[in-house]
Amino acid sequence: MFNNIMVPVDLAHLETLEPALSVVADMARQYDATITYVSVTANTPTSVARTPQEYEQKLDAFAQERHKVHGQPVSIKVYSSTDPIANVDDLLVKAIDETGADLVMMATHLPSHLDIVMPSHGGKVATHTDASVFLLRQSK
Repeated sequence: MFNNIMVPVDLAHLETLEPALSVVADMARQYDATITYVSVTANTPTSVARTPQEYEQKLDAFAQERHKVHGQPVSIKVYSSTDPIANVDDLLVKAIDETGADLVMMATHLPSHLDIVMPSHGGKVATHTDASVFLLRQSK
């Protein structure tokens, strides 16, 4: 049913993604799907990498480590932006088209009153693509 599962990843917050990554691995094995890890980074130095190229190398190393865990084929896609927070939703939608993903699996937070001011990325992505979007809630 699914051939390419796209997973948005923020390398600065990997510890919070681990439960969701296990579910992604299970789904990829079930459908014998490729996992494409996608990330958006700044054009300027960050706490993770000094350049977008260094960030891409770190995302590739992360993807290869995950491949050792689940055994499914992996690929990566990195976007650099002058304002990653403002552009992340549009870049994720672009990544779905560019990677040919037919399922997006995203870790998300529990709903809160702040969602009125800052809607979830998953909600925006789901309304702007034909791909299936699976939001994996992080428990408290």
